[in-house]
Amino acid sequence: MEKDSKEAEEKISQLQLYEQSLQNLLMQKQQFQGQLIEIESALKELEKSSESYKIVGNVMVKAKKDDVIKDLDEKKSALDMRLKSLEKQEESIKKKAESLRSEVMDKIKDE
Repeated sequence: MEKDSKEAEEKISQLQLYEQSLQNLLMQKQQFQGQLIEIESALKELEKSSESYKIVGNVMVKAKKDDVIKDLDEKKSALDMRLKSLEKQEESIKKKAESLRSEVMDKIKDE
């Protein structure tokens, strides 16, 4: 009986770790989504503009519009890949957490 109780406690601790991991992933996901929105907004503004500028360090310099668009498209692509990766990790952790949650609930019901 004590062994079952200890095992349930360990599973609850593991479940808490999964929840913390999910929270961290969600925060990263929000940051990436925010960056993606900024990039998309910048690309829309570039369509309307005849001039373009690029921030280099602490200085803004004039740059070729095509180069800026290419740079933003590359950043957007990288962010999309990161977001997809985070979503896969999130889904995996959710499945593991749900499985563990049902195991814990079964243990509790048996006691």
